[in-house]
Amino acid sequence: MPDPTAPVPAEPVELVGPRATLRPWTAQDGPELNRIVTRPEVACWWGEEDFALPAEGGEQRYAIVVEGRVRGMIQFYEEPEPDYRHAGIDVFLDPDTRGLGLGVEVIVTLARWLFDERNHHRIVIDPALDNTAAVRAYEKAGFSRVGVMRSYWRDPEGHWRDGLLMDMLADDLPAAAAERSGGGAV
Repeated sequence: MPDPTAPVPAEPVELVGPRATLRPWTAQDGPELNRIVTRPEVACWWGEEDFALPAEGGEQRYAIVVEGRVRGMIQFYEEPEPDYRHAGIDVFLDPDTRGLGLGVEVIVTLARWLFDERNHHRIVIDPALDNTAAVRAYEKAGFSRVGVMRSYWRDPEGHWRDGLLMDMLADDLPAAAAERSGGGAV
């Protein structure tokens, strides 16, 4: 008999922020996402992955769309075990959008939905420790540093690098950021 407290898989919905729409990924987004992820500023953190193919690990991907143009990708996964239930996210943006606060906006938009609609109490993210721009954006969105994971991931050149475990509880989402995000599903 299925566990009645187990979460139901998330149905893909469109999430709308003040400037960016998070639209469920389609294969048509692949070429633009592949173009973005191969830019040196992104490739050094993401390595090789074909974004023309569906996610393999149960993640749900969203194209980040600004003014009708795909500008990046954000994805989440959910831990279904009731005693450890949480969500995790990953994101990348076109380097041409850096410095506009778009990263914070899309993180807050997805986080608000994961807290409000998916009933999570905690979200995690694990950037490279030396990806200072990403860490700064995650902190602005409400994430806190939990600890360093030594030799956590292998970079595209094959070197082991440290990661930073960060988390956010529902109460950590900044009120001002939540109001800016719009965060409603369409």
